[in-house]
Parts: sequence; C-alpha cells; structure tokens
Amino acid sequence: MPYTCDLCNKTLSDNGSLLRHYRVHTKEKPFSCDVCDKVFSHENRLKQHSILHTDNKPYMCKICNRVFVLECHLTTHASSHAEKGTYSCDVCKRIFAKKGRLKSHLIVHSKEKPYSCKICDKGFAKKASLKSHLLTHTKEKPYVCDVCRQAFQRAYHLKVHYRIHTNERPYVCHVCNKGFILNAALKYHLKSHTGEKPYMCEICKKKFARKFVLQVHLRIHTKEKPYTCEICSKTFINKPALNVHLPIHKNEKPCVCNLCNKSFKTLQSLERHLSFHAERKASKT
Repeated sequence: MPYTCDLCNKTLSDNGSLLRHYRVHTKEKPFSCDVCDKVFSHENRLKQHSILHTDNKPYMCKICNRVFVLECHLTTHASSHAEKGTYSCDVCKRIFAKKGRLKSHLIVHSKEKPYSCKICDKGFAKKASLKSHLLTHTKEKPYVCDVCRQAFQRAYHLKVHYRIHTNERPYVCHVCNKGFILNAALKYHLKSHTGEKPYMCEICKKKFARKFVLQVHLRIHTKEKPYTCEICSKTFINKPALNVHLPIHKNEKPCVCNLCNKSFKTLQSLERHLSFHAERKASKT
C-alpha cells in the first residue's frame, strides 16, 4: 500500500519513508554531529559526514593524488579527469572539459572586457568575475559557516574554510603522504622534495621556492623597511625582525605625560591618555 505526502502528493513505499520525506517540507534536521554540531535530516547523511572527522580516507585519485572518504566521491571526481582534454586553447594549450568553458577562457587572450563595474568602471572578461568584484564595494558576505558563523564573499572560500572544521586535507603528497587543504599548498610543498626554486632575484641571482619570499628578499636591495617599531620608530625588512627587536623595550616607557608624569610604551597610548585629561577638564567647565 503506497503512502502519499499530503503536501506535494509524492508517493512513498512505507510509512517510515513518508515520515523522512516530510522533513523536506518542515526543514527538520534531528541528527546532529557530535564533533562540529552540523545537523542533518537523515541518519545516513550524518554517518557519511562523520567519516570526514576521521583520518580514514582510503580512496585516492591516481592522477592528482586527491583523497576521498567514499568511493562514490572518487568515481565522480575521476570522471572530471576523463572528460578533460576534449577542448584545447590554441594560445596557452590549457585544456577544458566543455566547449563553453573554452569559449569563456578565450576572452582572456582577446583582452576584451565586456563586463564593466558601474561603481569604479573596472572591466572584466567574465560576468562571474564582475559579480565577485561587486562584493568588494558592498562588503556583502552572503556565505556563512554554520559551525562558527564566519562569513565569506565567495562560496569557494566557504567551502575551503569548512575543511578547518572537518580536518579534511584532500590534497596529499605522493612522496610523504602529508595532506593539505589547498592544491596550491601541495604544489609549494612538492618543491621541498624536488628542490625546485623557480623565482630568481635579477640583482643577485639567488633563487627561491616562493614568490613571496623573493619579494621580501628584494627589500635587501631596495633598502625598503616597511615594519616600524611604535616605541623607537626603528624600521625593519620583515615582521619577524621587528618581533626580535620588540623585547628590548619590554620595561621601557619613554612617552611621558607632561600633566601627571605617567609614562607609556607607545605614543599612541600617551595620546589616548591625554584625551582622558582633556575630557576631565571639559567636564569640570
């Protein structure tokens, strides 16, 4: 005897299935994860989710080394590799699974930017890029983590953030089995095994594995010192150098109030203190 939902007329095979189906309409999620408090409408979905909190991820992609908890996830992922190579860009040889994606990509090479921001007139090759850019003006962050309530401007950033809570490390080094949240982090890590240093200083020819490290190194040649000590105004090439310097001032309070002789470590602290004197004086008049 079939059971029919009186809200949408869908028919189910038994009463239990009907009760579970009702949760689609009521939005009820009675099954909660003990680790991250994420809730689910079905018990089997909670069971699948719970595996994310374990280190057991036995299914690895042989092409990109990404690991998965469930075999079905690996199968879905593997199909993305199988489809690749169908459409190739004649300019940069990049390959795409779909013709539409290749067509969108070609705009990058044509320098054409048909999508323009009405606020700052900046042009974009893709509509999606313009949409993401607009969020920088509105400061809108529509994607909210349901675990810690941190908000993000883009869905992808939220997806990556979730891995902090689930401890998911989908990108695994095939040399030492170390896992990473981002593929970019894995690529950088692999250089530690290969010894590859693609970024070279044009002045002294020293090579670096990371572009950021090269940028910091260049300050040696340019004499740029963007990090300033708030106490003595001494400048430093990088933040670690500033942090090494700061303990020197641990017990120093060189900034003295000329009204009450109270001393402070930084000029900013003294200025806040002086405003207190000004407020007291104003309240008495």
